[in-house]
Amino acid sequence: MKIKEILPRWSNKKIKNGSYSIGMTAFVIAVIIVLNLIAGELPSKYTKLDMSDEQLYSLGSQTEQIAEALDKDVTLYYIAESGNEDPTLKEVLDRYADLSGHIKVVQKDPVLYPNFTSQYTDDKVSSNSIIAVCGEQSKIIPYNNIYETSINYNTYSYETTGFDGEGQITSAIAYVTSEGLPTMYVLEGHNETQISASMQEAIEKENIKTEDLNLLTADQVPDDADILFIYSPQSDLSSEEKDKIITYLKSGGKAFITSDYTGKDMPNFEAVLQEYGVQTKQGVVVESDANHYAGNPLYLVPNVSSGSDITESLTGRYTLLFGAQAVEKLEDARTGLSIQNLLTTSDSAYVKEDVENMQTLTKEDGEEEGSFPLAVAISETVEASTEEEEVTEAQSEAESQGLTENESETGTEGTTETAAETVAETDTDTETETEAAADTDAGKSKETRLVYISSGLMFDDQLNSKVSGANMELFTNALGWMCDHEVSVSIPSKSTQIEYLTLTAASARTWSIVTMILLPVLALATGGVIWFKRRRR
Repeated sequence: MKIKEILPRWSNKKIKNGSYSIGMTAFVIAVIIVLNLIAGELPSKYTKLDMSDEQLYSLGSQTEQIAEALDKDVTLYYIAESGNEDPTLKEVLDRYADLSGHIKVVQKDPVLYPNFTSQYTDDKVSSNSIIAVCGEQSKIIPYNNIYETSINYNTYSYETTGFDGEGQITSAIAYVTSEGLPTMYVLEGHNETQISASMQEAIEKENIKTEDLNLLTADQVPDDADILFIYSPQSDLSSEEKDKIITYLKSGGKAFITSDYTGKDMPNFEAVLQEYGVQTKQGVVVESDANHYAGNPLYLVPNVSSGSDITESLTGRYTLLFGAQAVEKLEDARTGLSIQNLLTTSDSAYVKEDVENMQTLTKEDGEEEGSFPLAVAISETVEASTEEEEVTEAQSEAESQGLTENESETGTEGTTETAAETVAETDTDTETETEAAADTDAGKSKETRLVYISSGLMFDDQLNSKVSGANMELFTNALGWMCDHEVSVSIPSKSTQIEYLTLTAASARTWSIVTMILLPVLALATGGVIWFKRRRR
């Protein structure tokens, strides 16, 4: 075949079409590569959707706020052997790294770096544990703290019930970036309710240390007390204990106080509350509004205030209290006290005073009815105490006298000590400035803060679980408010089991009518209409 016969087959048009196809293919491939590179730089929350029912990989608003507020670098060391990583935990860590430029995640293989953890602890660190580090501060998160387990009594084996990765990691970040840990003293000696394991875990997540305190043997509430916790005492305080608590509060102290109905007179306990403008009414509160109780009128589902830092995160959620008492604001309370309701009943609640002889939960003649506060937050600005001011004045007077004597002696010694005088005056000026600054600090005002809840049972594990941790979140929010934490770490673990649906009595009745009556009737009516139309044909 001649070349001239072959050439027509390869016309210019075909060559152009082929070149165009090749060029477009190359262009599309280049675009795909660029898009992949861009996607690789995007945060994982945009490129990897959390499809888990429990939203195990998603990070909440509290974590985002803490990450945004970081001004220090935090490194999260993930101690895991290559190929044996926990995929859920690794994905969560990747999302932390995407939150802030101050957070870096570094995996350390214990096989390659066997001595790495020894610089942070002498104990053995289990695989898939995390070490949070910021400067000289560090905190270890053991792997067994990340997953919650409980025994299954049907199989007598342990099973995983919750994933607490976010709560533990966020708490560790807050811990290593904080300047110092606040201390909460827990009052004992009056048969107080014991702090449960879940409450202790919530306190630790808030990065607060706890110490026991017996005011019968202690001279005062310790100076390093950031919070005093009085957890539902079953017997009254002594007069001396009452005075020590009030003295502590008057100096700008903070207290979290709860009570449960005991049927006993507790005048000294009440005196502490009365000093801050509130007291409890005799008896327990009963709800008649079906939208404000769950199953039983003693299980109260109160209105949650939206105007407080303590309850802001609970907007649109339920809290649950049992056997609460009504809190009454005193008319003669000091004008400087700020008393804010946190939880209140409906307008149709009433008080049963004679609980021991109560025969019915329905309202009877003579029983007080209305909207009652069940939890309050109280604050008061206090100035430097008179004793502090007297000490400051005495120190200033002594310093002034000492300075006059020094000047007199210097005048008789002559001019040969001029240089020494200059040095002495400079030192004196420096000391005076330092003391003046100290005096200014001593004169600064402080703020007393107190939270009182009339049902300590609201922090019972069973009640807390029925509202998906909202009760415990209120507790940690209150601790954060008293410690001036910008963001409270009240992140509950994510359940890997059945979630409870909390319904008020009214909602339960409504859905019972819908599912047991309306839907069956609607189905029968629809079937009847269809049957009738077919029969007519």
